[in-house]
Amino acid sequence: MDKWVYRFDEGDRSMLALLGGKGAGLAEMSRAGLPVPPGFTITTGACNAYYARDKLFPEGMWSQSKAALRHVEEQTGKRFGDPANPLLVSVRSGAPISMPGMMDTVLNLGLNSATLPGLCALTGDERFAWDAYRRFVQMFGEIVLGVPGEKLARALEAVTGRANGGRGNGAHREAGLGVPALRGVVDRFKGIIFGEARQAVPEDPEEQLRLAIAAVFDSWMNRRAVDYRRLNRIPDSIGTAVSVQVMVFGNAGEDSGTGVAFTRNPNTGCPELFGEYLTNAQGEDVVAGTRTPSPIGHMAEALPDTYQEFRDIARRLEAHYRDMQDLEFTIERGRLYMLQTRSGKRTGQAAVRIAVDMVGEGLITRQEAVQRVVPEQLDQLLHPVVDPAAAAPMLATGLPASPGAAAGRAVFDADEAERMAAGGERVILVRHETNPDDFHGIVAAQAIVTARGGMTSHAAVVARGMGKCCVVGCDGLQIDYGQQLFAAGGRVVSRGDWITVDGTRGAVLLGQAPTREPALDEYFDTLMGWADAQRALKVRANADTPADARTARRFGAEGIGLCRTEHMFFEGNRIDAMREMIMAPNAVARAEALTKLEPLQTRDFEGLFEAMDGYPVTIRLLDPPLHEFLPRHEETALTITDLKLKLRLAANLNEIDALLREINVKTAILAQIERLAEANPMLGHRGCRLGIVYPEVTEMQARAIFTAAVRSQERGLTVIPEVMIPLVAFVSEYESQEKLVRRVAEQVFASHGVRLAYTVGTMIELPRAALTAGEIARRAEFFSYGTNDLTQTTLGLSRDDSARFLPGYVQRGLLADDPFQTIDTGGVGELVQIGLERGRAARPKLKVGVCGEHGGDPRSVAFFHTAGLDYVSCSPFRVPIARLAAAQAALAAPAELARQAESVAAS
Repeated sequence: MDKWVYRFDEGDRSMLALLGGKGAGLAEMSRAGLPVPPGFTITTGACNAYYARDKLFPEGMWSQSKAALRHVEEQTGKRFGDPANPLLVSVRSGAPISMPGMMDTVLNLGLNSATLPGLCALTGDERFAWDAYRRFVQMFGEIVLGVPGEKLARALEAVTGRANGGRGNGAHREAGLGVPALRGVVDRFKGIIFGEARQAVPEDPEEQLRLAIAAVFDSWMNRRAVDYRRLNRIPDSIGTAVSVQVMVFGNAGEDSGTGVAFTRNPNTGCPELFGEYLTNAQGEDVVAGTRTPSPIGHMAEALPDTYQEFRDIARRLEAHYRDMQDLEFTIERGRLYMLQTRSGKRTGQAAVRIAVDMVGEGLITRQEAVQRVVPEQLDQLLHPVVDPAAAAPMLATGLPASPGAAAGRAVFDADEAERMAAGGERVILVRHETNPDDFHGIVAAQAIVTARGGMTSHAAVVARGMGKCCVVGCDGLQIDYGQQLFAAGGRVVSRGDWITVDGTRGAVLLGQAPTREPALDEYFDTLMGWADAQRALKVRANADTPADARTARRFGAEGIGLCRTEHMFFEGNRIDAMREMIMAPNAVARAEALTKLEPLQTRDFEGLFEAMDGYPVTIRLLDPPLHEFLPRHEETALTITDLKLKLRLAANLNEIDALLREINVKTAILAQIERLAEANPMLGHRGCRLGIVYPEVTEMQARAIFTAAVRSQERGLTVIPEVMIPLVAFVSEYESQEKLVRRVAEQVFASHGVRLAYTVGTMIELPRAALTAGEIARRAEFFSYGTNDLTQTTLGLSRDDSARFLPGYVQRGLLADDPFQTIDTGGVGELVQIGLERGRAARPKLKVGVCGEHGGDPRSVAFFHTAGLDYVSCSPFRVPIARLAAAQAALAAPAELARQAESVAAS
């Protein structure tokens, strides 16, 4: 750590962590003999030391920087601060992981009142020198001294004539400003800077450099950089490097320019040079959008020789790095200089095509192609997306619970959503939050928006499972159910108004923003085939309906890992039969009500077995507390009040009699709601506890499962039913329900004269179940970890209520991740491993999977692979993501073992 500074000729691509992406790229290009202006890089370690020393440069860094600067002077024959032959430099950031636009840059550093005449004399172009000085003063004032950029921009606009209705000196861009105007702009800038910062831009070039380096280090912790790292899960500890490089000038005339290009199209992956350039401009002009650049292909006409040289270098760099490159370049008086090469950011579609194409071109292997695509990028291929060119006003932002895009009319009630959808309307369901009673509205809606809730809330889980886009936790949404409207973003949206939901970004937009339907192509199929050949983990889907199951199979699911039977009860008029069962005064009446549901469940299970012909189907018995199937307390009480008001106004006996009967029915429902109410329902009367108290419910569901299985087998289908008993804490609970399931199975087999293989297992979603897994495994034939509830019960966190504060925990660094999105390996993950080890100690061939939302999270999938699970199960639209993540986990495991072996050998 004594060496804080590396000249470009001292580094290479292997020093990425130390020199950052920009520094390592510049060093590698320099070593390859490409036209790179000389310079040096201050390491990421220096950045970390800077913060560790309370924003003081580490010992020796500044002296090493000055020594490196002297070497650059020798290379160029120029001197930093020399009035006759001044050396000018740029100061740029560059972290090991690309963070485009998040940190700061200062150009033309070294100019002052003494060196400005020297630059004029050297170039023979006074206007160019003053324009360079104007740019330097503007950037230094904003970035280093903290002057609001808009104040400086307004001062420039007043001169160029873009402000004040075209008044000013008549020039409409900076390139049209003459020397007197530029002198005036610089003077105005200096006045604003001193007024705002109470200090002037330093005249001493070394002081300029020292302050600029510190400013780039400071930008590592600016808000946008921190937010970007939080969003992309980049650790603060990697730091940023700072590259100091000799300036080359793209604003030196019409034979000069600057540009950014990609060696392949970053949107589509097409193997074509893609980018833009500007003549007579510096780099920030392209980025800031102050001028409209031209497509890179136009450069072939204006500067054909330079364009061909650039194409050749681009091909050479892509072949060298074996990846699509993001390039920055400047042309000074016809001579090309390379300023950056790094792996380019790309869309999901482009990532897939580039990876597949590069295998065909012999640049990378199939295994490398599988590792090149970020699993989350596949979301972009599976859901509609809002057209990037859309200009719809933003109403609110929240959590991107389920990706995609949809437009529809705002509605605030599930019944209304169903009615309007049945009439052919596209609707968006807007709620404070949803519960299972809203299921039919969710089915009918194009998308769901909630003001409350987190990434694993009801709305989020159900929407992801159905492939519908969803935004939750929109704090800025003020919903008024009574007035049927919501207020957000300074606007009011009433029932029936059009809105667009962007579930990929977590945004709600006003009006009908145009969307694009993604299409899966042969590149996707090829990559996923390679991924499947590598992975050890099976991937199943959480699917509750035949339509979900068919979607899951289309995306490559190898079975159903979780069918939530309760969701079936909310379709159509089934909820009435379910409520009749709940209201029944005794077991006989309950059984009678259940006979109405049994044929419907049987038909649903047949649909699942048909969709999953030859693959296992895990069906969870009824899990949620019964009160979730009843109307909300407040709605029922209001209905009774309304009926009583109508009763007072009733004019005839028939109307009075009908109202009294309805009041009695609603009053009985209200009494049952109050009787079933629980202070903490998620830890109350639910799961296997329901089946123990109401065994007729378990009997009906088991009979429907095995009847459907037998009928499906008789039709020639290969049926593999797995019956899962939920929320088991004690093995005695499991034994009670298992005996009942097996007894019903034997009855069905006997009545049909047919037998088939099946298994009975349990969900591990309570800490006690994980700790006593050995005892439970002596009876259970499989385990499936319900990590949603296991996370709640282990951490003592409600997944819905904690959405109010957990994002703050992540933002403040108290937690690396939301534990409901990425598994808490140290706590919940430890219980998973304990349960796995103890379960397989008792039953060596115990099949173990996971069916919580973590089954579709790539980093969680990697943990489950390492832990030794057999499969993960996730929402149908996350199946491809889990397949790719499982393959990457399998490919990473040998590399990690090799690394550990090397470490052991070295020690």
